[in-house]
Parts: sequence; structure tokens; C-alpha cells
Amino acid sequence: MAGKGEVLTVERLRAVLDYDPASGVFRWRVDTGKKRLAGTVAGCSTKTGHAVIGIDGRLYLAHRLAWMWVNGQWPAEEIDHRNGDPSDNRITNLREASHAQNMRNSSIRSHNTTGFKGVHFYKRTGAWTAKVTAGGRQHFLGYFRSAQDAHAAYVAAAVRVHGEFHRVR
Repeated sequence: MAGKGEVLTVERLRAVLDYDPASGVFRWRVDTGKKRLAGTVAGCSTKTGHAVIGIDGRLYLAHRLAWMWVNGQWPAEEIDHRNGDPSDNRITNLREASHAQNMRNSSIRSHNTTGFKGVHFYKRTGAWTAKVTAGGRQHFLGYFRSAQDAHAAYVAAAVRVHGEFHRVR
């Protein structure tokens, strides 16, 4: 049994949890406490919507455990949720990603007032602008008459520079 300071192994993970790749749900294989009975769903949600599971006194993000369960090793990089839903831990929704790739797949910011990712209203000219970030730099895409036109430019650029990791909303 792993102690608090020991690294979780795939053998230990599989000994205490069952994982259903189709649903993304973990269930306890064995009783590990009063509320952790064999067959019950493991873990709880964080404020950000990610599932966390406590094993041997340490908390683990469920999407990282799912990756380890299926692939037999701890992920080398971050794990990205393809559909942007942090509670969806189906293995088909998970992929390894660099931090930059993971950020490209992020949703529109909560403080965005335009309703479109990558679009801003430039008060000085009364025009809409679009920018895309690539290689750690923002790239200006031009001035546009409408937010929709600016967003279309952003979408085209995001698909081109971010590939499969682009997210337009």
C-alpha cells in the first residue's frame, strides 16, 4: 500500500479504482472508508468543474488518473479536454497537450463583452478588431465593420495556427 509520500503506481490505481472509458466515471473497487464503498462513484468536483479523487491521502485530478489507467503511465504533459468540459473524463475526450495547446482550447473569457473570442471593439476608430495569439505573440488580423466579420477572421486564423486545438467560442 502506497504511503502519503510515495508515487501512485498504475498497479495501485487499478487495485483501488475501476474506470469506465466510455463514461469517464471512476468507481471504488474496494471499501476505503465509511463513504468510499466498493461500487460507489469516486471523487468530487472542484470549483472549476474538474473531478478530483483522493487515494492514499493525496488528491489527484481524475482526468490524469484516467490517462494513467488507460495508458499505463502518468501523462508527460497536461491533459486537455477536447470538448472543453472539465467534468467529461471519457478517454476519447482526453489528449496530452502542452500548456500552450491547452490554453488554445480554452473557452471565451468571462470578462469578454463582445461575445466573440478574439474580437475587440476599438473605440478610437469605431471598428472591430481581431487578434490571434500564436508563438507567444498576438497577431493583429485587421479592422472590420462588424463583430461577426472580425470573428470570421479570427476563426480562419485560429484554425490555421492552432490546428486541432483551436476553439472559437
